[in-house]
Amino acid sequence: MKSDLVPPASVVLVSGGSRGLGLAIVTDLLTAGLKVAAFARTVTPELTALGEKYPDHLYYGAVDVNDAEAGQAFVRTVETTLGPIDGLVNNAAIGQDSLHVHTSPDQLARIIQTNLTSPLILTRFVIRRMLAKGLKGRIVNVTSICAQRGFPGLVAYSATKGGMDAATRSLARELGGRVLANAVAPGFFASEMSAVLGQTQLDQIVRRTPTGHLTEPDDVVPVVRMLLLENTNVNGQVLAVDGAASI
Repeated sequence: MKSDLVPPASVVLVSGGSRGLGLAIVTDLLTAGLKVAAFARTVTPELTALGEKYPDHLYYGAVDVNDAEAGQAFVRTVETTLGPIDGLVNNAAIGQDSLHVHTSPDQLARIIQTNLTSPLILTRFVIRRMLAKGLKGRIVNVTSICAQRGFPGLVAYSATKGGMDAATRSLARELGGRVLANAVAPGFFASEMSAVLGQTQLDQIVRRTPTGHLTEPDDVVPVVRMLLLENTNVNGQVLAVDGAASI
């Protein structure tokens, strides 16, 4: 192994880690033996149960990703409790289920703040502390296939995910190999699609997906794990996990 490779992450911060894909990522990383910090607006019973199962490896709390001050305080506590953070998974986000002409300016601002501005602020804070400690690290941004393909009712959501894809590429260049920055772009999860797309569109997407099924958290988790833990030269990439539906 080359000595200049970025080592596997050992302490990973996961935003939006209380349910769905975020919870699956937290669970997988704990199973792999990592120390994990997770926050979300609401702490779920499932996350609490993980804390009881892994008391020495999981630190969690209720933090709104849009509250930068609270997020930074959480990061400092994680460093004291688990050690320096050398891995970050930006997973926290909110969805959209309205046509652009029916989406209010306040809702547009909320989607952009939650899905784009706040993750960039958190990333900046974590990277600054990482580099100040002389650490190398890994960043994984959870984006969406919506950034690459158009879907009605998801204009603002798609814009924010496209923004995170672009930020991922620029971070990889800017950080010069000290931090590997990549994104994972899942296809639609069934629960998300049912709220946005009609059954006809849902069926069409399933039919044109070569694997014949919608995306599940279990499809995405191994890719996130690889980007955080494997000795890899993958950097600045957006890896789609959608069964080739977008091809």
